[in-house]
Amino acid sequence: MVLRAKKTDIQRRPEAVIMEIFTSSVDKLVLIVDDDKEVMDLLEAIVRKEGFKTETAEDGVEAQAKARSLMPDLIILDLMLPRSGGFETLHSLQSGETSEIPVIVITGRKMDRTTTEMITRESNVKDFLEKPVKTEMLVSRIHLLLKTRPPNKL
Repeated sequence: MVLRAKKTDIQRRPEAVIMEIFTSSVDKLVLIVDDDKEVMDLLEAIVRKEGFKTETAEDGVEAQAKARSLMPDLIILDLMLPRSGGFETLHSLQSGETSEIPVIVITGRKMDRTTTEMITRESNVKDFLEKPVKTEMLVSRIHLLLKTRPPNKL
């Protein structure tokens, strides 16, 4: 006796199932934290072009306050910040209601392998990118982490 499986929706239309798994970026909020206004503006333009809502912060203290009040879906965090630095901000965000917010760390400072590994082991750090950040790399990581798709793929 030979059993024949019925074709499922996945077998007939795999792209439809994939599109259902990934949601629109329109409802997602990304907090961008960088003390360099030009870099922050560039990152904000890139993220908004992908359909995300954005908020910005220029230092660690402001970032922590905004993260707690806005509860963003993702934080893009520069390590070198005034007031409360990136490391301190990362650790502060690991407690309470912000502990589950994924963080993409970016830095313009050259890091040795040990430091990079230490940063990526932090529970809320989901990725680590060095400046200058490649747009395609950043965009793909954001969409992957938030399980979203670019606006032109709707």
